[in-house]
Amino acid sequence: MSRKLSLVIAWACSALLIAIPAAAVFYLVKLGSFATLTQSTVGLPIQWWTVSDSQWYALWGLTVAYLSIGLAGLFFLRRAFNNFSKGELFNANNSHDLRRFSVLLLAQAVATPVHLSLMSVILSWNHPAGQKMLSIAIGSNELRAVGVALVLWVLSDLLVEACRVHAENKQFV
Repeated sequence: MSRKLSLVIAWACSALLIAIPAAAVFYLVKLGSFATLTQSTVGLPIQWWTVSDSQWYALWGLTVAYLSIGLAGLFFLRRAFNNFSKGELFNANNSHDLRRFSVLLLAQAVATPVHLSLMSVILSWNHPAGQKMLSIAIGSNELRAVGVALVLWVLSDLLVEACRVHAENKQFV
């Protein structure tokens, strides 16, 4: 991988690490915008007029907690690609950062259906008896994310071994 591409990826991660919390604060201040965004993106049969401000705040908090998993993963991914952009390919820090990223990616893949389920409960809380809902969905995106996370986990182990071999080869030269 070229150093320039690694630098672009590191900068993109940095931009997301700034933009996503800024958007979260914006939507906390402009709760109506958060409600409008949610209504346009959530495909659940919710009686929107029954959703109170406390439910919107609870959903905002749940969403921020869910997104925090991904942000933590981006932090570690940014560190690894920052090292790659400097030409530091075989070191233990990269391996640990990639492992942390893969664990957080796996955690977010598992948290996705939980987030959707809790979101459906929060949004339908004020529905009349018998109309409250619990929506559970697991899709191919979550399964794909689990697969990618596991592959990255194995690659981080390979990077540790490559680091060991690289250090051993340096002793001979």
